[in-house]
Amino acid sequence: MEKETLLVTNVRPWGAAAVDVLISGDTITEIRPASRQASTDETTTVVDGGGKLALPGFINAHAHVDKSWWGQPWVSYGGEATTQGRIAHERAQRDKYGIPSANGTERVLREFLRHGTTATRTHVDVDLGVALDGIANVRTAADRLGGAVEVEVVAFPQDGVIRRDGVLALLDAAADAGAHSIGGIDPCAIDRDPVAQLDGLFEIAERRGCGIDIHLHSGGDLAAFEYELIIDRTRRAGLTGKVNVSHGFGLGQLATDRQTALVEQFGELGISWTTVAPTNSAPLPWRTMLDRGMGLGLGTDGIRDLWSPYGDGDILQVALDFAKLHRVRYDEDFVGVAKLATSSAAPFVHRSVHDVTVGARADLVVIDAENVPDAIVRAPRRDLVIAGGRIVATDGEVTI
Repeated sequence: MEKETLLVTNVRPWGAAAVDVLISGDTITEIRPASRQASTDETTTVVDGGGKLALPGFINAHAHVDKSWWGQPWVSYGGEATTQGRIAHERAQRDKYGIPSANGTERVLREFLRHGTTATRTHVDVDLGVALDGIANVRTAADRLGGAVEVEVVAFPQDGVIRRDGVLALLDAAADAGAHSIGGIDPCAIDRDPVAQLDGLFEIAERRGCGIDIHLHSGGDLAAFEYELIIDRTRRAGLTGKVNVSHGFGLGQLATDRQTALVEQFGELGISWTTVAPTNSAPLPWRTMLDRGMGLGLGTDGIRDLWSPYGDGDILQVALDFAKLHRVRYDEDFVGVAKLATSSAAPFVHRSVHDVTVGARADLVVIDAENVPDAIVRAPRRDLVIAGGRIVATDGEVTI
């Protein structure tokens, strides 16, 4: 069967000169200077980009798409505003709101598409209450959308690893069933046994060949201690390029020389970082992290869930928060931030290339903006979203 072709005319990738982008199947096959009268055959669908800015599809490198009550009646905030309090509240209330479910996850993924996100790394709760059901629901939801949002799963032990007998076995089963990574959480504060948690996670990762993506919320010296343990375990296990730290707010609280020493080792071992850029956190040494070869990605975290009523799935808003937090002012730095949400985040979803370039998966976001800084500062409506060669959203509304 001949592949369907799509021609997106008169768009400006990254704000450069206008081009026409030819897509065959799910791949960008040609980029050529914009033509007033693009020649096509009857099998080609032509879409006029109107001279607007074009970016690669956004990559949400840290999400929790299994936990949202998006699309349901408003759920009032309850429980204690601590990590332990949020865990307890969620465990007590989630069944009441049908969490997790394939329908709830699909609603979140549709919001991702509406905002131009075409790939995500999502943490999915694995615990004694839901077992692997959340992962099954996420995969069902992604399948319903025909892979428009490519989903990479991290099996996530939100309620702790060691303190709940049986969680390590569930993480092992998830990795055996195809989870790209297994997660961990605050080995000191939650399990209160960092050696046992990391021993368990790294043993599974070594045996199954999966990655590790660990939530760390601690600050100050405790944060540095956890980072040092992870550095040591990564080096001893030979898991270079397979470990990611999620959140890791404590890194920004450390003295510059201590930050630099840690970042040097993170870069050497390919330990990457994902942040949701909360504006009340300490800025990360992001330029140093990139200079030392670290991967750095942006994510939305939870979206209207039992942890927080905030969030709408718009990674461009996260990029704006990141820019504000790090006092970005110059155009080249705005472009660097945009790349954190797009092209340079490719490794977080195991892509070798993710850009408006020949050979890449055809994920394209068209925005009515003068340039990249303008797009970040205003976060305007996404006028056209193409995912895997399919038009999935126009004028800010999902069409599939």
